[in-house]
Amino acid sequence: MFETLKSGGIIMIPIILCGLFATYIIVERCIYFVITKKRDSILLKNVLSFLNNDDYESCVRLCREVETPTANVILKALQSRNLSEKDLREIVETQMDLEIPSYEHLLTTLGTISSIATLLGLLGTVTGNIKAFGVLGAGGTMGDPALLAGAIAEALVTTVAGLCVSIPSLIFHNFFVSQVNHKIVEMQTVATQVIFKILGKSKNL
Repeated sequence: MFETLKSGGIIMIPIILCGLFATYIIVERCIYFVITKKRDSILLKNVLSFLNNDDYESCVRLCREVETPTANVILKALQSRNLSEKDLREIVETQMDLEIPSYEHLLTTLGTISSIATLLGLLGTVTGNIKAFGVLGAGGTMGDPALLAGAIAEALVTTVAGLCVSIPSLIFHNFFVSQVNHKIVEMQTVATQVIFKILGKSKNL
């Protein structure tokens, strides 16, 4: 395996680094979304029932314990419940805008790695072919078979390595983007429900 990677030449170094960084991002985001989903399920299961019983204290405590973007939005809504409807909605929308980057963390980087790895593989292919033609030009019709084989190996190995990094990165990037969109819709829905509960309670006072 090491000899195969070594045959790809110096271009393999940035490709391997891209692969390691992409792996870190994928693992980190998977853990984040699993934990967030688990915590949000606890939050959504209890927050509306607390609000129905006017138990704001328990609701605030739960949001602080959960500490997810959705929990932070609900907490901000509860802390602003004595404001006017317009101000309340504006504050909640602003808080949602502040929380969305937590879901999108490192996703742009992952998408960039997918593109860069493909281009690096292509660069390795080009440089390998240049070396192969150089060998042919220097040695006549066939050139030195060993040097020719090394140049061809560099061209092929870098292409394969680049695709091995790029394809999983692209797949997981698209998967995480779909998760982000789902969480944003969920956050907006819950925030709307909480606002309606708060406004309904305030109008009944």
